[in-house]
Amino acid sequence: MYAVMGITGNVGGAVARTLLAKGEKVRGIVRNPEKAAEWQEQGAELFKADYDNVDALTAAFTGVAGVFVMVPPNFAPAPGFAETKSTLQVLHEALSRALPSKAVYLSSIGAEQASGLGLITSSHLLEETLGDLPFSHAFLRAGWFFENSAGDVASARNEGKIRFQLHPLDQKFPLVATADIGKVGAETLTQNWTGIRHIEVAGPEGYSPLDIADAFADAVGRPVEAIAVPRAEWEMLWVSQGMPEGRTAPRAEMVDGFNSGWIHFGVPGTEHVDGATPLCEVITQLVTRSKDVS
Repeated sequence: MYAVMGITGNVGGAVARTLLAKGEKVRGIVRNPEKAAEWQEQGAELFKADYDNVDALTAAFTGVAGVFVMVPPNFAPAPGFAETKSTLQVLHEALSRALPSKAVYLSSIGAEQASGLGLITSSHLLEETLGDLPFSHAFLRAGWFFENSAGDVASARNEGKIRFQLHPLDQKFPLVATADIGKVGAETLTQNWTGIRHIEVAGPEGYSPLDIADAFADAVGRPVEAIAVPRAEWEMLWVSQGMPEGRTAPRAEMVDGFNSGWIHFGVPGTEHVDGATPLCEVITQLVTRSKDVS
């Protein structure tokens, strides 16, 4: 049996689906079992454990062949990433008590860097904090999620426009589908190794903002224009979308890192896996799901 955190999300769900398809048993670690009832119907065992409960997480991590670990995303962290550090300390304590033989973690492209990461600093902290535990580790350094484009569905459909902070519009960026990340995570969990592995998880190719706009155009059935938002306007745009004022700097620093190439694949000493899911497939899914919801 494998314990999986984040089973109700995109990546954790993909890990669980892949494991179940392989005939493996899955223990889904959830904060609200009622919201994960569908997983129980698919054969997963559900284990209730909050991210701040050391005892519950210790029990969840005990008696399994391996653990998939992830920290909840925080797009507007407090200065110093206090929330992430607190969660990581709880995870460190729980894992040090349970001592599974191996763990696979959702990390991020760029996590090897100690600065200039913005929001990806949380992944750097994860690798730094949990990598000293006495069992085998594999950190999945995943690219920018295709699914980050979910927020662009409405503007693509209604306005025929998408506003990008990634610049320039024709530059290819390291994007990947969460389904591919989950598949790599599940396959890694079922492998045996010793020590620490760093695995870059990319899409089948790089994609530009123009490529994203074209994929949306095909999905919504109308021309979609890619618009580059000047950096000076990022904060105003994000606050208008609901981000708290004074909390946008980490997001801006992360995007700067992608635009400049500071955050990149091809780090010496890492493994590299290219996923098979094309951008157009995920964009079509996002558009279809939004129609189902509406």
